[in-house]
Amino acid sequence: MSRRRWIADEVSGNRAALTGPHAEHLARVLRARIGQEFDIATRTGVRRGRVTNIAPGRVEFELGEEITAIATPNVTLALSVFKFDRMEWAIEKCTELGVARIIPVIARRTEAHLAAAAAKRADRWQRIARQASEQSRRDSPPEISRPIKLKEAVALPGSMRILLAESEQAAMLRDVLQSHSPGGDVVLAFGPEGGWTEAELELFREAGWIPASLGNTILRAETAAIAATAIVLSELQ
Repeated sequence: MSRRRWIADEVSGNRAALTGPHAEHLARVLRARIGQEFDIATRTGVRRGRVTNIAPGRVEFELGEEITAIATPNVTLALSVFKFDRMEWAIEKCTELGVARIIPVIARRTEAHLAAAAAKRADRWQRIARQASEQSRRDSPPEISRPIKLKEAVALPGSMRILLAESEQAAMLRDVLQSHSPGGDVVLAFGPEGGWTEAELELFREAGWIPASLGNTILRAETAAIAATAIVLSELQ
């Protein structure tokens, strides 16, 4: 049985600790015991950790042998902001699948009140990504950046930049991946509920993004993000 993985809040030499609610969950909910072993992810890698002390709001570990990490493709999601409950679900599931970075985007059809509140959701999105990373045994959570405007999203760098669009009829995402053989970073851009405007689509095309489709059905924003992430990571791994 695989050991559960935790991302350390503190690391010093061969010692690490979880703190605050992070530690309380391990101590109170999962009833951690002195001597119990877990995988502990640090900034430099993953090591086996043995619980040495449990105190209110703190669980300490002695770090042992290093654990070999599995390399994953570097995939970034430029995810237009949509209803927060559904967006949180997309962040959680795409984190589990293995994305490296999630960038919230304020698109033309992003609802005004969501755009205004997006910056205040960053901490919550980071917590969701961290919990999903531990559950899925990732070495580290994805970076979740500040919300950016569309012009910044169009200028994002990447060896392959793919625009997911309902209006695209000619190229399926899987075919695009197989025909271009990306060798570096992949960036996927997703529109909000209601999709991209024609002006936005034109900006992406002019900047060299490759349009792609997920099929004939109309998907919710969160479904499109999860489906595309799964396809890309499956093709590239």
